[in-house]
Amino acid sequence: MAPAITLAAEAPKLSAANTGFMLICSALVMLMTPGLAFFYGGMVRVKSTLNMLMMSFISLGIVTILWVLYGFSMAFGTDSGSLIGWNSDWVGLGNIGLTELWPGYTVPVFVFLVFQLMFAIITPALISGALADRVKFSAWALFIALWATVVYFPVAHWVWGAGGWAFELGVIDFAGGTAVHINAGAAALGVILVIGKRVGFKKDPMRPHSLPLVMLGAGLLWFGWFGFNAGSWLGNDDGVGALMFVNTQVATAAAMLAWLAYEKIRHGAFTTLGAASGAVAGLVAITPAGGAVTPMGAIAVGVIAGVLCAMAVGLKYKFGYDDSLDVVGVHLVGGVVGSLLIGFFASGKGQSEVEGLFYGGGLTQFWKQCAGVFAVLAYSLIVSAILAFILHKTIGMRVSEDEEVAGIDQAEHAETAYDFSGAGGGAAKTAVTAPVAAAASKKVDA
Repeated sequence: MAPAITLAAEAPKLSAANTGFMLICSALVMLMTPGLAFFYGGMVRVKSTLNMLMMSFISLGIVTILWVLYGFSMAFGTDSGSLIGWNSDWVGLGNIGLTELWPGYTVPVFVFLVFQLMFAIITPALISGALADRVKFSAWALFIALWATVVYFPVAHWVWGAGGWAFELGVIDFAGGTAVHINAGAAALGVILVIGKRVGFKKDPMRPHSLPLVMLGAGLLWFGWFGFNAGSWLGNDDGVGALMFVNTQVATAAAMLAWLAYEKIRHGAFTTLGAASGAVAGLVAITPAGGAVTPMGAIAVGVIAGVLCAMAVGLKYKFGYDDSLDVVGVHLVGGVVGSLLIGFFASGKGQSEVEGLFYGGGLTQFWKQCAGVFAVLAYSLIVSAILAFILHKTIGMRVSEDEEVAGIDQAEHAETAYDFSGAGGGAAKTAVTAPVAAAASKKVDA
């Protein structure tokens, strides 16, 4: 068949509405990284709060610079062997026209690249939750740079880049179930198997120091996730982005309720930590699937993910790996669940006509999803473990045991999260106010 002739009038034109929408979505995704910092920061003990915040914030700096220098080119440049991309014109981003459009869409290349940059930033930040309390900040910063280069950029090309093997195979990942969540969760598992457990793991209480901070972080993540998910359609012309927006809310609500129901039955209480974790599990699971399922399918995805992720977080005590803040249990398991359920719940009425098993499509799409899920899982797990091993044996990834016990905030950042001496209470207050009160009393007597 002869190729169709596209008239100049039919070529996509820059859409101010879609461009503005995507810039807002990019800002929402950026907000998710500080939200993640607060979410993780509240879950650790007081002595590790600042370090946890910084492990997310430093990703904003490192990955941004790498993205400008070569990351965008590696992820979305011209395909080479279905494994990696490259476009020398994009190195340094100096040869991109202001109104040059992303192929096939109505938004500028600059808009697409900054949206994808925010994904690249948050993905290594997700890993940090598994490593709380024990990793040198300098080693973590170097790990981010290496991991983004040899893991995230190539995997993003596989999944979303034109010519990437998963993209060409037809693996559905609307907004990052494989490229972001499975990738980060598998990496977290690989690193913690190398660096080992925290001092006192399974012996000392390691409860969250600030559940309000956890809930604040979860709320920011939930809010930002609408940009993360709905924005991944790169426009708002055909309703698919709106479907994804609705499904994001629906699945998150369902997962939160399912997690709370599970922990009430299993542990006898509805906890705020469970509500926050359940919401995040739902957000993770619907990320790959939300453009392919109906709202009823989104409820199913959310419920299944909420229960399975709640069950999975306890596996670290059974198998002895110290996943500090449940990155494996929530992001790896949630990403796997959401990605594989596409093979069952894809309705054929959303982002494509692909139908899952429950809609008469058989298991064809399920096997494609399996290929994408387990390839990314294996690659990220193995390469991340190798990177961690190299750093651990050279510059060392862990702080000393004494520094870990005393508090990584003071050891690595020379700061503490809370200055109680200046909070208006205790001995410091008594020492300052007693002479003042005495002087005032004498004045009144006089």
